Amino acid sequence: MARYLKTSDIAKAVGVHVNTVRLYEAQGFLPPILRSPAGYRRFTRAHLEQMRLAYLALKYPYAGGKQVVVDLVTYAAEGDLGMAMELAYEYLTNVRMERTHAEAAVEFLERWAQGQSLDMTKHTLTIGQVAKHLGVTIDQLRNWDRNGLLDVPRDPETNYRLYSATEIGRLRVIRMLRQSGYSLMAILRMMRRFDAGERERLREVLDTPGDNEDIETVADRWLTTLAQQEERAQAIIQQISAMIDLGQP
Repeated sequence: MARYLKTSDIAKAVGVHVNTVRLYEAQGFLPPILRSPAGYRRFTRAHLEQMRLAYLALKYPYAGGKQVVVDLVTYAAEGDLGMAMELAYEYLTNVRMERTHAEAAVEFLERWAQGQSLDMTKHTLTIGQVAKHLGVTIDQLRNWDRNGLLDVPRDPETNYRLYSATEIGRLRVIRMLRQSGYSLMAILRMMRRFDAGERERLREVLDTPGDNEDIETVADRWLTTLAQQEERAQAIIQQISAMIDLGQP
């Protein structure tokens, strides 16, 4: 490798546009870059490895939190690879925690789908009572209803929604899936299959958009996204390790 690299060399090696290299430099994600007497940037191998780290870490999505990856890239650019490594493991921990929550929500769903009652309410409740009972807002309940996640019977005289144990149990599943990161579209897809009699493949359905669906968010295939983010976290750790080795005599 030549002693110095050009902006185009860095861009080509990482697989990005030269403007991305310049943007990362401007944002402080690369170490200070010396200039030639003619004003050209003089990149080194250290800059190249830092650019690889930055591009790997800063790509959307950020299942384990955006700020932690921004901080670890910044620390690495400043030469503190120990702190960068510490934050990389924090990011890995965050992703694994989110993945655990997502898996637990699916297990909760599967238990409900196999017929276990998840609520023992003896009488029907109004929307306000249900909101208080489940710790959600009335607007959330109305939104889930409008989006087709459940069909709540109404009082024939007042037209008010009346929630029984059946609806409340279903709402518990919806709430847990939402709190664990799944999108409304993914939950709707799964609920439609459930209502059609599907009971065995709901985990797969929850994570697999149909051919006629537009994927609008990573939460439409949340389990896959989290698995990919755990792999990325491990790759970040390996890249920082390689940078540490590069700087050692």
